[in-house]
Amino acid sequence: MAKALLGHVGGSDPRVLAEMRRLQQRVRDLETQLVRVQAENDALAAAVRDNGSVLDGINVSKAEPALT
Repeated sequence: MAKALLGHVGGSDPRVLAEMRRLQQRVRDLETQLVRVQAENDALAAAVRDNGSVLDGINVSKAEPALT
């Protein structure tokens, strides 16, 4: 019964195993990227907290109009 539920009739299909390994690697890659982006986001948030907003140094009254 368990074999029928899992689709294992006569052994594992190599294509399914290869796809599973590919997907597991993709998940690991995405998890690594997520950690990197979260660290970058934390660093940017800390910089804004420590230095104020990047836009604070812009004097709006003396700003030139944008070219259209």
